[in-house]
Amino acid sequence: MFTSGLQHVAAMYAGVVAPPMIVGPACGLSPTETAFLMGASLFTAGIATLLQTLGFWKIGARLPFVNGVSFAGVTPMVAIGKAQSPGDALPVIFGAVIVAGVLGFVLAPYFSKLVRFFPPVVTGTVITLIGVSLLPVAFNWSQGGNAQAHDYGSLTNIGMAALTFVIVLVLRRVLRGFLQQISILLGLVAGTLIAIPVGITDFGTITQADPVGFPAPFHFGAPQFDAAAVISMCIVMLVCMTESTADMLALGKIVDRPADERTIEGGLRADTLGTALSPLFNGFANSAFAQNIGLVAMTKVRSRFVVATGGLILIVLGLCPVAASVISLVPLPVLGGAGIVLFGSVAASGIQTLATAAMDKGENALIVAAAVGIGLIPIAAPRFYHDFPKDMLVVLDSGISTGCLVAIVLNLAFNHFGKRRGEPPLEVVPQQPERGAADAQTAPAH
Repeated sequence: MFTSGLQHVAAMYAGVVAPPMIVGPACGLSPTETAFLMGASLFTAGIATLLQTLGFWKIGARLPFVNGVSFAGVTPMVAIGKAQSPGDALPVIFGAVIVAGVLGFVLAPYFSKLVRFFPPVVTGTVITLIGVSLLPVAFNWSQGGNAQAHDYGSLTNIGMAALTFVIVLVLRRVLRGFLQQISILLGLVAGTLIAIPVGITDFGTITQADPVGFPAPFHFGAPQFDAAAVISMCIVMLVCMTESTADMLALGKIVDRPADERTIEGGLRADTLGTALSPLFNGFANSAFAQNIGLVAMTKVRSRFVVATGGLILIVLGLCPVAASVISLVPLPVLGGAGIVLFGSVAASGIQTLATAAMDKGENALIVAAAVGIGLIPIAAPRFYHDFPKDMLVVLDSGISTGCLVAIVLNLAFNHFGKRRGEPPLEVVPQQPERGAADAQTAPAH
């Protein structure tokens, strides 16, 4: 459980610390304060993951679901930080995140009722877009992660990514049983060890890290509530809830426990409660991490308790900066090489779902074509929406959100409201659960 949980942490570590690395300097924080913010993000991600996997009452999807800082909020938080004085930036952000989390918690029961508008033609499209949208992140990591660095895109960085990619594939092919399940972790370890003599492993974070550090509540000041900031983060919360719904549907398909309305309601409550609590410990809005869905799909380890163990590890990392710095030893090119396999696995799951969507009937093929085309715009042409209002970019810059909205609207237009009088309803090929799935739907996740 520990090694499998650690593998989940390794897969999502960079995604958790990246937002505070961007938001911190934008709010005028020093490197030391930014490091504190990174530790707080790890700590709150662990709490949110425990809420999601273990849950209580009607909170938590109780699926092997990892939660962490959402990237959807980075752009508006940077804008808020630049609009405020350095001393007020983070308190205003935290106040807006608290309101957004509370609003999302109240809306969760109503939002979850939208699950009937997510048939295979919609879920397959969104799952595919999740995987495809994450691949550029892996490509950026493979080049070094920092476009301003002198070695960005160097043969050394790309070579290490390619080597890690091959190592992961070879390990998956030759290993069996438990070792095969942790092949991603073994690949990351092997790639990191090889990267040491190559000279791209940075040990500076270990030497500068403190052994113990608790994210003191409201370290940067009591939350402040600004109307414009609150509205901006509430929009982000709706985007996060849309993406989390799609992620839960994807994960439910992978673990043979289709996410019903009750599961999605509990999952959204965990997301939003974790978001509302995060600012108390200096964290940001939390949502599902799609890269870990790829890890579940690849390793076939479906235990929610394994992911809960990963949540405990995140809490320990947040309380122990030295331990967190050990994970950060994995160079981004190494993480990028493994990420290509992980994120590609998510896209492959989406393609499998589309295979059940009766693409030869009605306008399903057109729905997929339009949704994927719109969803790929932020990836293929990142500056496509550069002249649009900044508040709209929260949605438009997320290919997952735009593709999801297009798929839902077109599915309603063509398969629900667009029927001619007397035309029979479109029959969709039902998703055939694998043997044992019927039991999995009625029993709690392992």
